[in-house]
Amino acid sequence: MSTTASFPALAALVGAGAAGRGSADLPSALRQAEISALLTEAADLLAAPGAAGTRPVLRSLHHFACTGGTLLSKCIAAMPCTRLLSEVDPLSALAPNQGFVPTDLIGLCKQGSAPPSQAALIQIFMAGLATLSDLSNAEGRDLVLRDHSHSHYCYGPSVPQRPSLRALLEEDYEVLSLVTLRHPLDSYISLKRQNWVHFSPGNLNEYARRYLLFLEEYADRQWLRYEDFVSDPEVQMQKICSCLRLAYNPDFVTLFSALRLSGDSGRGGAEIGLKPRREVPQEILAELKAAPNYEPLCIRLGYNPDPESVPVAQSDETSSF
Repeated sequence: MSTTASFPALAALVGAGAAGRGSADLPSALRQAEISALLTEAADLLAAPGAAGTRPVLRSLHHFACTGGTLLSKCIAAMPCTRLLSEVDPLSALAPNQGFVPTDLIGLCKQGSAPPSQAALIQIFMAGLATLSDLSNAEGRDLVLRDHSHSHYCYGPSVPQRPSLRALLEEDYEVLSLVTLRHPLDSYISLKRQNWVHFSPGNLNEYARRYLLFLEEYADRQWLRYEDFVSDPEVQMQKICSCLRLAYNPDFVTLFSALRLSGDSGRGGAEIGLKPRREVPQEILAELKAAPNYEPLCIRLGYNPDPESVPVAQSDETSSF
C-alpha cells in the first residue's frame, strides 16, 4: 500500500501540489519540503512494527471446557461472513484419537520419526495461519479462533510455561479477544461427568487454582459470563460483535443450532436459556470443604460460592460488558 493511500489528507495535499504544477500557484520550495517531510514521517510510521494498517486482524475466544463455550462459538459463527475454527492450540499435548491425523501437519510431525522443536511447531502453525488469514481476507471473511484453553491449563501435572495462543497471535496480528466464563461449580460438575479431569490432583481446589491462573493471563481482555449471555442473548451478542468488530445478524438465535463445531459436549438444544444446576455429587460436596481456592475464584468472577445457590452472576463488577 502506498504512503499517500494510507493517509488520505496527505494524498489530498500532494494532489493539490501536483495540480498546481506549471501554474502561478505552484507551491514554494518551502511547501514542497514540508510535503516531503510529511511523506517521510508517514512512511516511517507505516514501517514501524504494529503500525496501523500493517497487521491483519484476528479474533480469539478463550474459555475453560464445559463453560458454554460451544454455544457462544456457534452464535458467533452465525454472524455474517465469519469463519470460526474451534479448539485451536498448536502446542496441545493431548494425543489425537487413535493417532490418525492424515490432514494435520503438526500432528504428523509430532508422531513422525524426528519430531520438531516447539519453536518449529509454532513456525508451522503461523505459516498455515497466515495463508488462512490471507484467504479469509480475500473472501471478505472475519477469522475467529476458539482457543482450546483446556490443553494449556487443565492437562498434565502442572500448567506448562509456554506461550498462550493469544501471545502467539499477537506477534503478527492485531488480536481482538473475548474471554467467556461460567460458574466454576457448574463447569467442574460437567468436567467430572465427561471424565475430563486431566490434571492432578484431580480435585476442585486444583481446578480453581488453574482457573485463577487462566484469569491472570487474560485479565486485560473483555470478559463475558455465560449466565449473562443466556439471560439476554440478543443484547449480549451485539456487545460481542462490537468487541470483535463483527457484523451482527439478529437471526443467530434460530441459526446457531444448525452449526456443527468440535467440543459440543453440553446439554444442547435449539433454545438459548439458563438450565438448572445439575445435582452436586457427594464427592464434590466433600471436595468443597477442602478447596481454599474455590471461594476466591467465585468472588473474582462475581458468583455466589454456595452450592445451593442459583447459578447466576451475583455482581456486575467483574464483567467487562
